[in-house]
Amino acid sequence: MDISFQLRRAMETGDVKIGFRQAEKSLLNGRSKLIIMAEKIPERMRLRITHLAKIAGVPVYVFKGGSLDLGEVSGRPHFVAVISIDDPGDSSILELAKEVTS
Repeated sequence: MDISFQLRRAMETGDVKIGFRQAEKSLLNGRSKLIIMAEKIPERMRLRITHLAKIAGVPVYVFKGGSLDLGEVSGRPHFVAVISIDDPGDSSILELAKEVTS
């Protein structure tokens, strides 16, 4: 699966929250269906997001690369540590959840 294409498609047609605080709110409010997290982020952030996702029963996909790489893949010209997929829209981004659980 081309994560870059599917992520941009989800951003255009669905509901995607970008950033640690937005993803945290989405998890706390029960809206998140998938969390995409950069591999190289501060430990505090990683632990908080994985803890909230575990409580909410939401899969966490660890993107291979840093937050600048995740920002580039999502079409943003800045660091992006965490992305919450609340509604995938017309994309098949939730297929990543199957990779996480298998």
